[in-house]
Amino acid sequence: MAIINVSDQNFSKETAEGLVLADFWAPWCGPCKMIAPVLEEIDGEMEDKVQIVKLDVDENQETAGKYGVMSIPTLLLFKDGNVVDQVIGFQPKEALVDLINKHA
Repeated sequence: MAIINVSDQNFSKETAEGLVLADFWAPWCGPCKMIAPVLEEIDGEMEDKVQIVKLDVDENQETAGKYGVMSIPTLLLFKDGNVVDQVIGFQPKEALVDLINKHA
């Protein structure tokens, strides 16, 4: 599975089933740019366990507000539509892999 860019319109649908890591980000955010290649690596290695979606908070403020996202990057881990974990700020690959495996 490739990383999917989502919007306010399809966010709920894309996070409704299975394990989904949602990256709340913005194009101007330095740490967001740093975490992007980490997420690409995780997607390539763990695509059988987790779907990764990205939501641009500038263009999709409704969803960001719904989940109380105040700082970016914020990563929310959904399991069958419910938030089961959250991390804020840049995280090393190992920390994100551990987070995913904890809920897989």
